[in-house]
Amino acid sequence: MSKKVPSNPKKNLKDSQNECDWEIIPGAIPSEYNLKLSKNMPAEKRAIVEKLAALIENRMHYSLCKMMPEASKDHIFSALAVAVRDYSVDKLFETAKRHNKNKSKKVYYLSIEYLLGRLLENNLRNLEIYDLLDYIEINNPVKLKDVIDAEYDPALGNGGLGRLAACFLDSMATLDLPGYGYGINYQFGLFKQYFDDGWQKEKADVWFTRSSPWQIERGDRTCNVQLYGRLVHENVNGKQVSRWVDTTSVVGVPFDMPIVGYGGRTVNFLRLFSAHSSESLDLSAFNEGGYIKAVEQKVKSETISKVLYPAADEDSGKELRLVQQYFFVRCSLHDILRRFFETEKDKDFEKLPDSAVIQLNDTHPSLAITELMRVMIDEHGIDFDKALKITQKTMAYTIHTILPEALEKWSVDLLQRVVPRHLEIIYQINQRLMDMVSAQFPGDFAKMERMSLIQEGPRKFVRMANLSIAGSMSVNGVAQLHTDIVKNIFFNDFYRLWPDKFNNKTNGITQRRWLLTANPEFADLITDHIGNGWITDLSQLRKLENYIDDASFVKSFYDIKRMNKEKLGKIIWDTTGVQVSPDSIFDCQVKRIHEYKRQLLNALHVAYKYLNIVDNGVTYPQRVTHIFGGKAFPSYEFAKLVIKFVNNLAQIINTDPRANNQMTVVFIPDYKVSVAERIFPASDVSEQISTAGFEASGTGNMKFALNGAVTIGTLDGANVEIREEVGEENFYLFGLHAEQVHEIQEKGLHRPWDLYNSDPRIRQVMEAVTNGRFGLGSDDVFKPIFKSLMFSDYFLLLADFGSYEDAHRQIMNDYQDSALWARKALLNVARVGKFSSDRTITEYARDIWKVKPTT
Repeated sequence: MSKKVPSNPKKNLKDSQNECDWEIIPGAIPSEYNLKLSKNMPAEKRAIVEKLAALIENRMHYSLCKMMPEASKDHIFSALAVAVRDYSVDKLFETAKRHNKNKSKKVYYLSIEYLLGRLLENNLRNLEIYDLLDYIEINNPVKLKDVIDAEYDPALGNGGLGRLAACFLDSMATLDLPGYGYGINYQFGLFKQYFDDGWQKEKADVWFTRSSPWQIERGDRTCNVQLYGRLVHENVNGKQVSRWVDTTSVVGVPFDMPIVGYGGRTVNFLRLFSAHSSESLDLSAFNEGGYIKAVEQKVKSETISKVLYPAADEDSGKELRLVQQYFFVRCSLHDILRRFFETEKDKDFEKLPDSAVIQLNDTHPSLAITELMRVMIDEHGIDFDKALKITQKTMAYTIHTILPEALEKWSVDLLQRVVPRHLEIIYQINQRLMDMVSAQFPGDFAKMERMSLIQEGPRKFVRMANLSIAGSMSVNGVAQLHTDIVKNIFFNDFYRLWPDKFNNKTNGITQRRWLLTANPEFADLITDHIGNGWITDLSQLRKLENYIDDASFVKSFYDIKRMNKEKLGKIIWDTTGVQVSPDSIFDCQVKRIHEYKRQLLNALHVAYKYLNIVDNGVTYPQRVTHIFGGKAFPSYEFAKLVIKFVNNLAQIINTDPRANNQMTVVFIPDYKVSVAERIFPASDVSEQISTAGFEASGTGNMKFALNGAVTIGTLDGANVEIREEVGEENFYLFGLHAEQVHEIQEKGLHRPWDLYNSDPRIRQVMEAVTNGRFGLGSDDVFKPIFKSLMFSDYFLLLADFGSYEDAHRQIMNDYQDSALWARKALLNVARVGKFSSDRTITEYARDIWKVKPTT
């Protein structure tokens, strides 16, 4: 018989209970398979525990067809996860009934990606039933809580955009808002990263074949998607009408994932669409022996939802991305309007803005604007101008990164081929926009050219950001600095035309995921001192300031930090074979690999430290473990070269006895949410070092601060506001400001060779880069880095290198004073309350969506 779980999980879990402390729950399944419940559970929790246990037991027996004693860890995980899903579905029905009874205005959040992370523990904690698992004993050596790490991360997102969307869904449910996510059900996600001789390699992330326990297929909610074809123009009753004919059809099949708000009162859903062929088998071709041709259409159709962000280097990749985006918005709008028609039987579209608001998360869903107009005009006979006004009252747009690749542009010829009707609508919107600009700014043809939805030239393009602004009621940035740059620089023309449209909504993170679930021991320490109100009101963390100088509290904080370092150290050992010291500073930079995020600046500093030790005989006051993580897009060769550079540094430094007692370097492969949940709680220093003015917001900075890491960073994105909140003395600032960066780049003032000649630190490290010292036998491998920095350095790494190195020296000195460092770290925790996604979503709901919680 397996070891008994104590009836009170808060007591010593090593103590066993007698057989009489457990009872078999009655049920239809033979008693030898029954689970056992602790007799010592709180009476008020008994009904919930019995229900959960019965769900687990039934799922194991009837869905998996397994007896509990023979079940593997994966079987037990599946049974528990589906049981929790079933428990959540009951709450989902209750939520839907409440929303419908109140005729609540609904929020529809459209995002091309959702980086959800593992859901079992998060849902258990949000339902407040995590600790109840200790009252259930299964007839198996594996304990229920021990199966949580058997879950595989859903490969539905990649970076900050997708993780923000996931945090927002959590907050909408926690705040009892009727908010629903829409996206694509990727079969393989982005990719699974591994290293070969230090180089990033990619392979398919086959999460989907594992059959997610959270997804519920909704075969009765499918959507037919038209693609390609041509337009026919007809005169009907004196009115010019466009018909989209000879199209190819694809079917979108929705899968729902419950989104559990904290406390379990509200459970919304995330609806993701998989692409299926409208005809799964060409029977005539099959019977004629053309077996490959018989399934050709099925394979081609299902490619749409195979991979997140297919490579767009070739025209075929661009076309797949556009097809993917239209498939996504067509399915989403079809479902949104179906729900609208269920409540508005007269199908009066003028009521739509009072019934629904559609939030576009970046430009990927921007065709939702033209799709909504197409449906109103072509399927319901609504006048164009009336349809445009309704659309503009329904749509809202969030601008994220303002890099060229983020502000999408699609060629006119590609749009003409894939969605010809939408291109026609875009031109009609543009004509009305140009008429408005001409009337308000007569004779300003340069302004008209900048604001036009169409970028003229030998090959014409449609500017999707301009379309999103023109077709929305609200345009928001995601940090105050970012919003100011959007209004005053990048979209100043639109801001002058529609100043009331533009607003700021600084991003946030959900503390339920990034503290309660990711760092439960620290969460318990906080709750023991200030209560659990912080779980839904993060501003309550301010109360921790009363304990900053409490020796017992500080010791507990350090003990938990060390424990988390040891946990992360095991992951590092398992994935890289590198041993790290928990006594060292854990200095972490984990995010998508991109030049503006400047992982290369971090790596150059690491290289300089190594050279300073082995060539200059310097001894640093504190050992540091430099931790990197993140993926480079497969076609982004320079970013992949940076990864190779870091991995070479790691191999050289970690095996050099002259330096490896002072510094360690690791690049953790295949960075994802479950890995991030181990990194943030273990970190001492948070690297937020993007070139000022280029990061929209960043949310990793918030997650690190919430878990007691101190930031070294530029005044970029949300760093500016974090520094204001936590205090400048608790933030290591370096580098140029956004205004300085803008001026340097506009006027061409940067002189890398002057810095090379004037700063011996820069000269020493750059010479080592170009002479092959870090090449591990390949002298030329990093010459592109040298050339990029010395002959361009667009992101101003060398301009910021000196102050960055100075800041790191200060960090090592300050870390020697444990009381000082604890104060800095804990004040970061106590003052980070502003950066909860609950606050962000409350502002969206109040200022943009005009929705209220349902009671």
